[in-house]
Amino acid sequence: MRGLQHFGRIVAVALLALVGQATGPAQAQDFPTRTVRLVVAFPPGGPTDFVARLLADKLKSLLGQTVIIENKPGANGAVGAEYVANADPDGYTLFFTTVGAVAITPHMRASKAGYDPITSFAPITLLVRNTTVLVVRPDLPINSVKELTAMAKDKPDAIPFASTGIGSMPHLALELFQSAAGVKFLHVPYRGAAPALTDLLGGQVQALFADAPVLMPHIQAGKLKPLAAASGSRNEALPQVPTLAELGFSDTTADNWYGLLAPARTPRPIVLKLNAAVTSALNDPEVRAKLIGSGAIPAPTTPEEFGTILKNELDRWGAVIRDKNIKP
Repeated sequence: MRGLQHFGRIVAVALLALVGQATGPAQAQDFPTRTVRLVVAFPPGGPTDFVARLLADKLKSLLGQTVIIENKPGANGAVGAEYVANADPDGYTLFFTTVGAVAITPHMRASKAGYDPITSFAPITLLVRNTTVLVVRPDLPINSVKELTAMAKDKPDAIPFASTGIGSMPHLALELFQSAAGVKFLHVPYRGAAPALTDLLGGQVQALFADAPVLMPHIQAGKLKPLAAASGSRNEALPQVPTLAELGFSDTTADNWYGLLAPARTPRPIVLKLNAAVTSALNDPEVRAKLIGSGAIPAPTTPEEFGTILKNELDRWGAVIRDKNIKP
C-alpha cells in the first residue's frame, strides 16, 4: 500500500511538471493581460526615471497593456530591488535597475540586502549605458579638471562635491577620481540625482558626478559646465568633453548602466517576450534618437549576455569597494 502511495505521488509530480511545460508557452502567448509595473528605485525626476518613462511609453503599444512606473527609492536601490525580488514571478512586476542596486549595494549591505543580485532575479536585458559626467556650477572660477584639482589641493576637504548617495556610481566615480588626482573633496551624499542636482543648481554644492541624461538639459542651457567624463570613450552627445583617462587620470571609468530584471523563476517564455519587446522599443528610431540626444546609449542584449555583464560588474565593484573601504 505504501508503495502505491509513493508511486501515486511520483505520478502527480510528473503530471504537474508536464502541465507546467504545456502552460509555459501559453502564458507567454497571453502575456500580458493587465498592467505591467516597472519599479524604479530612485525618486521621480532623475535620469533613471527619465529613461524608464520613455521606455514605458513605447512598451504600452508593443505589449498592448498599460505600463506604469512605480518609484521606490531608498538605500541606493536596495528598497526597490528587495520589493521586486519578493514579487510574484509572473512578469508583471519588473525591476528597472541601475548598476548600483545589483553590483554595488550588495557589497555594502551584505547582511541587510534581503536579495541576491544573481539568484533573486531573472535577467531580461541591458537597457542603456550612461556616461558619468563631471559638472560644476558656471560661476565657479574654473574651466578644466586641472583647475579643479588645483583648487582642491589648495582647499582639501573644503569644496562640497555632491553624489547621488554613498555607494552610488557617482560616488565611486568621485572616489576613483580623488585617488587618481591625489585630492580630497568634501563629499555630500544625497538620496538620488534629482535632489543632488537641485542643490548644485542652487549653490549649496559646487560639483557633481551624474548620469548624462539628467545633466544634458542644464548643460545645454548653460546652467552647468561639463569638465570631463568618467568613461572609456567620449559621449557623442558631448563630443567636446574629454574623458578623465584622456586627461591623464587612469582607472577612472565609472559608466553607469540600466537593465531590466524580473523576479527569479519567472517563466522563460515571458522573459523572452519581454526581451523582444524591450529590444524593439530601444531600436525604435524615435526612442533611440531621444536616448542618444539625452546622453544615454541604447544597448539591448540577450538575457544570457546581461547575466554575464551583471556577474562581471558585481565582481569589479566589489573589489573597488573593498580597496576604498567604502562603508554604508
